[in-house]
Amino acid sequence: MSSLRIIDIAVNLTDGMFKGIYHGRQCHVADIPAVLSRAWAAGVDRIIVTGGSLEESKEALSIAETDGRLFCTVGVHPTRCQEFEESGDPERHFQALLSLAKEGIEKGKVVAVGECGLDYDRLQFCPAETQKKYFEKQFELAQAMKLPMFLHMRAAGEDFCEIVSRNKARFTGGVAHSFTGSAEDRDSLLAFDSMFIGINGCSLKTSENLNVLKGIPIDRMMIETDAPYCDIRNTHAGMAFVKSVWSAKKKEKYENDSPVKGRNEPCYVKQVLEVVAGCKGITDVEYLSKILYHNTCRVFFPQDLDTAGDSLLESGVIAENN
Repeated sequence: MSSLRIIDIAVNLTDGMFKGIYHGRQCHVADIPAVLSRAWAAGVDRIIVTGGSLEESKEALSIAETDGRLFCTVGVHPTRCQEFEESGDPERHFQALLSLAKEGIEKGKVVAVGECGLDYDRLQFCPAETQKKYFEKQFELAQAMKLPMFLHMRAAGEDFCEIVSRNKARFTGGVAHSFTGSAEDRDSLLAFDSMFIGINGCSLKTSENLNVLKGIPIDRMMIETDAPYCDIRNTHAGMAFVKSVWSAKKKEKYENDSPVKGRNEPCYVKQVLEVVAGCKGITDVEYLSKILYHNTCRVFFPQDLDTAGDSLLESGVIAENN
């Protein structure tokens, strides 16, 4: 068992790949228990299961109820915001989200509103105006439920920050997850006191990405996989810092005790931790994990904060080589 304590803030356990389905074809049995077992062994302490639509959020809550270490979000992803209009009654659809969030909070499982935000890379799925309308609407959900926000920002920095700025008093904090933006995007996000930046494999592809990462203070960062997507690949700049590897099998040759080749899963969040440490010149990876764990608790699990976590940040023991 690893001595690390890591929270993976973004795992899409509702995705078909964790049911063994790839491109509509059943390739192996559903294997969430095996995936979770590898995560716990790697030092993952908790996982936040991502909800991206009303139905997906319901499924995320159901999955979260199967293990005390699983939690979830409730919200609508920017590329799916058409579902508000297509429901025939957008306000009723919103009220259904509100009811689900309330149910999940009462069960101790829902820890954020999301995944919500703006994605201008995929406007073919939902027009920008619809995305903006229902991104703003979901701040009502955060305010009503007193929840932080789990946010998505892709090629939409200016509009995203404008909407967040207008609504910053309506949510308790948040993370812009799967960050792939520029140094300017990074600095715009860091200008919000309560905003953290989520790093995964997609954040670590190029040397430019790594340079942007170097400018994110570790006390404003969280780590994630966004599994089954955003794995760190051999061609990525971040791979130079990866130390932990697993022997993966092709999906056609599936074995329960091995990851599936090409499918990201939460155990690989340890690799993200290693890249962040290597990129920033931090030699004590376990200590870094404590800082990132504390950051995540500050936003999503404030009831679990302790004075030891605060003293970590105040001591300034870690020297960052930016």
